[in-house]
Amino acid sequence: MTSSEPGTDPVPGSSVPTAPEDRRDPHTDDRSRARWWPYAVLAVVLVVLLRAFVVQSFSVPSGSMEPTIEPGDRILANRMVRGDDVHRGDIVVFDGTRAFPVSGDEPSSGALATLGRRLAGALTLDTGTDYVKRVIGLPGDRVTCCDASGHLQVNGVGVDEPYLMPGDTPSDLTFDVLVPAGHLWVMGDHRSASGDSRSYLGRPGGGMVPVGEVIGQATVRYWPPGRLGSLGGPGPLSTVPSPAGAGQ
Repeated sequence: MTSSEPGTDPVPGSSVPTAPEDRRDPHTDDRSRARWWPYAVLAVVLVVLLRAFVVQSFSVPSGSMEPTIEPGDRILANRMVRGDDVHRGDIVVFDGTRAFPVSGDEPSSGALATLGRRLAGALTLDTGTDYVKRVIGLPGDRVTCCDASGHLQVNGVGVDEPYLMPGDTPSDLTFDVLVPAGHLWVMGDHRSASGDSRSYLGRPGGGMVPVGEVIGQATVRYWPPGRLGSLGGPGPLSTVPSPAGAGQ
């Protein structure tokens, strides 16, 4: 008689278990992916359209709009608000390629060039030419600085600016400008650290922002969470009267 170790002999009449056979159709996954890819494309198209025509997110790298907007803040711009719709005191995001050129040559303002810049913005390509500033003067406005009391004047009315960076004056640079039709005069809230319309006085365009270059109105700060909230309204600038003959 022979003996064997427990558990080593198969039970009579039984078979050794084998791994289950993989009977999946190798083409099933391909068909599943084929069904889903149109939805993925549609989602991408919807995101691009949303960014191009409704709302767009921007990260602010500089302190030119402090204390309203601080470096690192992320804001949303309402693209439904175009340059013709803004009011004095609104904060806008705009393409400064033409208004604030890096070189002395003004970039092309042709339809294809403008379309290319807009498409780049919609696809979140960093063109390095987007700015966020506060609208001070509308088409036809006369903006001067400063009056005897040290205030900015718009259409002869002195403006109190509570949004300015504490310690800043309305402007260290004196100026007297008439905003031409189809343009805006913009300034940062941190006046002593803002490159804005004042920086391009005497150069082609005079620092005026074409209304067609406005990407949208900045309305909400969504990051960081501790600073979540509205960027505020136009403030005292909303009471400034329009110049005679102006529609706004």
